[in-house]
Amino acid sequence: MKKTNLISTLAGAAAGCINGLFGAGGGMVLVPILNTSNAFSAEEIFSSSIAIILPICMVSLLTGSGGNLPWQDAWPFLAGGIPGGLLAGLLGKRIPTVWLHRFLGAMILYGGFRYLC
Repeated sequence: MKKTNLISTLAGAAAGCINGLFGAGGGMVLVPILNTSNAFSAEEIFSSSIAIILPICMVSLLTGSGGNLPWQDAWPFLAGGIPGGLLAGLLGKRIPTVWLHRFLGAMILYGGFRYLC
């Protein structure tokens, strides 16, 4: 196996473990690795991360829920999350990548601080 394939496989395994344990967060593993791999442009990193994380999230959902999916609890979040994702996807193309990185970093720090306190 080539070194790049091995690194990609290990990064995917790490993202899957983080995502499976915490229900989210696999992208925090993937984004820095995709950034250092030089295989993706700055504009492609986030969309590539999402494309990788989506199937991982589905596996985590199906295995972690034991088949008991709480759709009645999820619908109110999806009603706002889907239009929000569409809007952010359209606006994100107009925001400089450096500001998206800074915002993501700030959100990660904020979330970490909230979990610690």
